[in-house]
Parts: sequence; structure tokens; C-alpha cells
Amino acid sequence: MKTLLTLASSLFIAATLSAADFPDITIADLKTAIQAKQVTVIDVNGTDSYKSGHIPGALDYDTVKDDLTKLLPKDKSALVVAYCGGPSCGAYQAAAKAAKKLGYKNVKHLSAGISGWKEANEKLDKTS
Repeated sequence: MKTLLTLASSLFIAATLSAADFPDITIADLKTAIQAKQVTVIDVNGTDSYKSGHIPGALDYDTVKDDLTKLLPKDKSALVVAYCGGPSCGAYQAAAKAAKKLGYKNVKHLSAGISGWKEANEKLDKTS
């Protein structure tokens, strides 16, 4: 039992530290950054979801992950925001970690995800 509690505590701490690597950004702040053209947004929900509706200007991580170096800004302090389905989804970390590994210092997470964006009645882009 003690081993199980230790393991659970370790996993919780690791998850907390991992999330702390990528601070949250609000929908309002992300909208402001998009309007000012001061952000690169990465959708990590998969290509089918991306096609059915994504945050305007977002990149489809599934199709661009191998070319991320070419698609992200040269300025390593530029804002990069990754998102997935919503608050309980951790898939965003793949894109966030990839950007961080490339040296980006201002990587954030839209924890509201696409579900929160839709609930806020924000505009979606769709592709076919």
C-alpha cells in the first residue's frame, strides 16, 4: 500500500511539473494575440477534427510535425500555443514539447481546448 501511495504521489508530482512547463493562456488572451498576429497556434486534435473545425490560423500538428522547424517563427521568444480537446486532454504536450525542444521559450497551453473555444462561440476555420 505504501509503495502504491508513493507511486501515485510521484506520478501526480510529475504531471504537475509537466503542466507547469507550459502555462495556460485564456481564450481572450489568445484571441488578442491572434488579432495582433503575435502567435503560432498548434492544434493537436488530429486531422479529422482539424478539418471539421479549428482555431483560425492554427496548424494541424499531425500534418506539420515533421516541418515544425520551418513553420515556427525564427524568434525563439515568440508566443507558441498548443491545444487539444479540452481541460482533461494532455495531447497538446506533444506539440508544446516539440516547440520547447526546438528552443522556443514562450510556449503556452490553451487548456480550454477546442471544446472551450466552441463553448465561447468563437469563430472556427474549417478545411476540406
